[in-house]
Amino acid sequence: MKKKRSNEKGFTLIEMLVVLMIISVLLLIALPNMSKNTDMAGDKSCEATRKLVQTQVAAYEVEHGSIPQSIDVLIEEGYIDQVSCASGKRIVLNGKTVSISQ
Repeated sequence: MKKKRSNEKGFTLIEMLVVLMIISVLLLIALPNMSKNTDMAGDKSCEATRKLVQTQVAAYEVEHGSIPQSIDVLIEEGYIDQVSCASGKRIVLNGKTVSISQ
């Protein structure tokens, strides 16, 4: 029979299982918060895009003396490259008002 030496290093199976359980519990606590933060970040990104388009509508109006008929006009004239939201929502131009729609 082998005798265990006192200088052998390593973890027992029980110690490894305890560590894995602790990590699992921490992940179960953290994951819902991360998904909520991702949704909030998408909404803030979409709001920032809406404000950018609103600014470019004002710039177009100053240069041309009228408001653009659609966002496509702003893209064609080179005021903005593209308009998209990470959350899948659309940016809509209604006269001078830029809004976010589902």
